[in-house]
Amino acid sequence: MMRKGPQRPVVAVTMGDPAGVGPELCLHLLQRPECTESSVPVIVGDARVLDRVAQRLRVKFEVPRAFSLSSPPEAPLLLDVPDALGGHDVAPGGSNSTCGRAAARFIETAVQLCLDGRASAMVTAPICKKSFSLAGVDFPGHTEMLASLVGSQRVALMLYSEKIAVAFATLHQSLASVPASLTVERTIEVGTILNRYMRLLRGGRPRLALLGLNPHAGEEGLFGDEEIRILGPAVERLRALGIQIDGPLPPDVAFTPEALERYAGHIALYHDQGGIPFKMLAFDEGVNVTMGLGIVRTSPDHGTAFDIAWKGKVRPDSFLSAYRLAVRLAIARAKEGRRAVVARSGIAAAE
Repeated sequence: MMRKGPQRPVVAVTMGDPAGVGPELCLHLLQRPECTESSVPVIVGDARVLDRVAQRLRVKFEVPRAFSLSSPPEAPLLLDVPDALGGHDVAPGGSNSTCGRAAARFIETAVQLCLDGRASAMVTAPICKKSFSLAGVDFPGHTEMLASLVGSQRVALMLYSEKIAVAFATLHQSLASVPASLTVERTIEVGTILNRYMRLLRGGRPRLALLGLNPHAGEEGLFGDEEIRILGPAVERLRALGIQIDGPLPPDVAFTPEALERYAGHIALYHDQGGIPFKMLAFDEGVNVTMGLGIVRTSPDHGTAFDIAWKGKVRPDSFLSAYRLAVRLAIARAKEGRRAVVARSGIAAAE
């Protein structure tokens, strides 16, 4: 029996690029009782597209629909974003400006729901960066757009699974530009944010690992001095803040089974340094988490998959993992907030 009440987090779920697998993923989600019983998903998208995909895949799609959300709902809902597609029909399987504009509208709407307190978290289905560009959306991807919409300068990406968690000091930039982008301050910032998220997800005092930039973590300056000038001082300052962290560690031994057992999370310095081990270990269930936004945002760790869009072939594992993680984070943040109120009021917590 579905439990109703304000204690269940409302999660805004964007449909993503309408021509990709996002609509299918949303339909998969709505068919999972374990998701709709523990929380209230609100699909932010286009009703006509979802109806077409449901008919094509012969999937039952009977969810109440609305054009606005004045208060948090108590049951799954489709929030039909008015004129997102401008009346255009959508064909699956390719990039275009219409879908880029619509995907951006879905994101803007979901963010506003979170900022207004009508949703506790948001989950984003994949977008197409090319469609964004064709639509004149001046952001290379979700992370940059979300940071702008919430006005945050302190964001960091984390790839998360129960097997491995990796945060990134830098991300979508050339390898040649990475050394100049590394600073003590940025490393401390990512370490601090990752520590908080690991506490939310795993409790206690997590132990973190900071990777080195150079082979053998520089071998005491023999192969580069970034470990001495930047990473070592950052570790010392993080420890002074009470954070348990080791490093800089040689990257080629930082993801051994023993290391994964020891460390709750790793800080990688560039895209492939953390992305390759993560996808080797958690490709199907990996979740993308944008930390530091002030709101909860997760997404699957894959793209629009235009080649299989609307064909019933997409595997929903990563998307469902993203949804479940968003619910966990929303609940953990709510508890954290209650503890903070109790601490400020001087009342002993009875937990």
